[in-house]
Amino acid sequence: MPLVVQKYGGTSVKDTERIKAVAARVVATANEGNDVIVVVSAMAGETDKFVKFANEISDAPDEREMDLLLSSGERVTSALMAMAVQSLGHKSMSLTGRQVGIMTDSSHTKAMIEHIEGGRLKDAIKDGKISIVAGFQGINEFNDVTTLGRGGSDTTAVAIAAALKADLCEIYTDVDGVYTADPRIVPDARKMDRISYEEMLEMASTGAKVLHGRAVEFAAKYNVPLVVRSSYNMEPGTLVTKEDGEMEKIVVTGVTHDKNQSRITIIGVPDRPGIAAKIFNAIAAANINVDVIVQNISVHDQSTDMSFTVSRNDSRKAMEIAEKISVELGVSGVNMNPDVAKVSIVGVGMHSHFGVAAKMFEALSVAGVNIMMISTSEIKVSCIIEAELTEKAVQVLHDTFKLASQD
Repeated sequence: MPLVVQKYGGTSVKDTERIKAVAARVVATANEGNDVIVVVSAMAGETDKFVKFANEISDAPDEREMDLLLSSGERVTSALMAMAVQSLGHKSMSLTGRQVGIMTDSSHTKAMIEHIEGGRLKDAIKDGKISIVAGFQGINEFNDVTTLGRGGSDTTAVAIAAALKADLCEIYTDVDGVYTADPRIVPDARKMDRISYEEMLEMASTGAKVLHGRAVEFAAKYNVPLVVRSSYNMEPGTLVTKEDGEMEKIVVTGVTHDKNQSRITIIGVPDRPGIAAKIFNAIAAANINVDVIVQNISVHDQSTDMSFTVSRNDSRKAMEIAEKISVELGVSGVNMNPDVAKVSIVGVGMHSHFGVAAKMFEALSVAGVNIMMISTSEIKVSCIIEAELTEKAVQVLHDTFKLASQD
């Protein structure tokens, strides 16, 4: 029988009524002649509640203990979902990341999946059971619980689908699919029927919350058929698939934004080989991802200013590292601006069209949005701007590239 992996996010399982509704959908999928594995997130708000508890206990909670704490939300949901499926007359059992054999590295709170054993999942399929897997978690070589970062249940689902060679992986959320922009900001944002892995990865990495970036990486690497759908209706959703020639005809596919940004600037950095490596190696060693980097050109005093962005969640730790290194290097100072955001345009059509970035910069200029930093790839242009202008910038770019009317 075809194997379908379904993942349900926090809003889809926000209370017991929603859990029962999802269970009915899961059983219906099985009754259509499919083997089914379900991955669930914590009920909406639970993870934030645990983070709040931890911060009330400690100013700097231990990351190993945070993983054990945060993993509990998904375990609660998986057990309740298994009960709901059983109440509908279908065999089911809940499983933790440890029981599934999801092996990760030891980067607590941001662990990377190394491999999945999956023996119990295969046994459950043979026994006609629907497995309900607690997403977002695994174990490391020391048998400690690890978590995959916020949104990590998407990665759990796609990784399981890849490991078991599933026929389809469905990501269920509270939106109908992938839109050209956040519909809460842009009322005429359009749902796309399909999008390439590359575009979806760029959109996820630049702020689109509909899919976790590493989940898209897994899907692209192992060619996992991936569909984003709403758990609240029966609409077909958006297919994430391989790029084809038709996709290149559309220059810009979508506009994304990310307010979870902070900019750190190191002033008066000595302009000599190895300095940048020393700074960013120290930040990388703390498992902090750096996004946009800009370095000014030194002219007379053999020093330069260096700015980079990190997520706000990592900004305090990154600032501490930057200040420590700055003392060693004897720089003029370090400052942080937490009131910045990133807006991006994404599209595989940028491969073959000229002037896209210039059109973006002109549109922002006319709208009075100042650009602080710029980052580009083959299919993406990102700008760091003032956070308070985010919504305005997104709407302007969506209008400029006529995304509401494209076929």
